[in-house]
Amino acid sequence: MFTATPFVVDPNPMPLSVILQAAERVLLTLWVGGLWMTGLVVAPVLFRNYERMVAGDIAGRLFAAMSWLGMVCGALLLAFAVARTRQRGWRDWRAGVLVLMLVITVIGEFGLAVRMRELKELMTLPPVAPAVLSEFGRLHGIASLLFLANSALGLVLVVFGIRPRVQAGS
Repeated sequence: MFTATPFVVDPNPMPLSVILQAAERVLLTLWVGGLWMTGLVVAPVLFRNYERMVAGDIAGRLFAAMSWLGMVCGALLLAFAVARTRQRGWRDWRAGVLVLMLVITVIGEFGLAVRMRELKELMTLPPVAPAVLSEFGRLHGIASLLFLANSALGLVLVVFGIRPRVQAGS
């Protein structure tokens, strides 16, 4: 005869705060790990193994993808921080770091990268004007510095944590 087993509900479900904390860690790992992997591993490998224009095209696409991933992860992390701390979140330096990282990412993707893509198109048509090469080099240098700054800021969040430490007794 068939006997039904009763459906048992776990009396101790995982608290929402634990789930959100895990989500924050995953988002931060995706963003910062992606920055480091793209900038320190993938781009150098591309430029060592492929012709400069091909490597630059692939790297540009990867950096754009990382920018979009960063904007999504950063916006979610910031939303979690605000929801978690209400108005006090803006007094926490971690929220400031997230805002700064988002601003840097937006400037890089919608400011510098747009112009760099335009200049790259001009560089495919010979003869290439020295002013085009000069502007591209200058923008590339600025973009590299912003990327490095974002990577360092992300590392600070990884090292010190995305959440303030809870004081004993609070």
